[in-house]
Amino acid sequence: MPIKDHVPPEAPRQEIFPEKDRASFADPEKKALFSVAKRVDITESIGTVLEDVQLSQLTPPQLDELALLVTERGVVFFRDQDLTMEKQVALFQHYGELDRHPAQKDVKHVVIRGSCEDHREIAKYTPWPSGDFHADTSFEINPPSYSLLRMEEHPEVGGDTAWVSGYGLYDALSSAMKKFVEGLHAVHTSRLQYDTILDLWGVGPNRAPIDTHHPAVRTHPVTGLKALNVNPGFVTGFAELKKYESDKLLDFFNFHIHSADDHYVRFKWDVGSVAMWDNR
Repeated sequence: MPIKDHVPPEAPRQEIFPEKDRASFADPEKKALFSVAKRVDITESIGTVLEDVQLSQLTPPQLDELALLVTERGVVFFRDQDLTMEKQVALFQHYGELDRHPAQKDVKHVVIRGSCEDHREIAKYTPWPSGDFHADTSFEINPPSYSLLRMEEHPEVGGDTAWVSGYGLYDALSSAMKKFVEGLHAVHTSRLQYDTILDLWGVGPNRAPIDTHHPAVRTHPVTGLKALNVNPGFVTGFAELKKYESDKLLDFFNFHIHSADDHYVRFKWDVGSVAMWDNR
């Protein structure tokens, strides 16, 4: 379908004010969770594996403590999980209202189909950098807090996923750069993904494309830590800067994100693996 001919069926979203984050109710020492799970940190900065535990068996207090661990460690991994799609949806509803992607239709979850496509090749003819770092739908007026991804099929080699810590990216900046960036708002746009959904995914987006201004540095509502809120997937500039200034700053942040070896974790999936991460 030509992009200009698509009429999104839904109105733009209005801002909501969600209930207090479930991590705020957790025991800071996470005694209930660690009584049933073994914690193995992958790096100092980001990424933890919880062993010898089934997500499907966690109690509400343990789920709250898991959320707190995710806010602190960025992403938490599990292997050999017995979750079904229905149980995964029910479990995640513990944390609040489920988000719905602009391409998601009448289901409560998103199925991500794997492929052997070369994302660099695709980038020649579709505008959204689908293979680059991003925070899930950060262009929304209320971006999602947590995400939960479960692997059903996986090749023997390849298909890894990488995460980078927004806390670490902020901490690694110089004092002068921190002060400068804290005064900026990043422009997060769905326009590039909107066009890509129509061009490449073969479905019509639910909502019209939007541009949302979010602080370039945000303070996490649970941990109180500052995080760099800029990602190559959706940020196209800074509201307070002229385009040439924005472009140069984005070039720096692309370098900063892709060179953050000390704030980066890479996970090799297996069937039954699960990752839960914090998009903030």
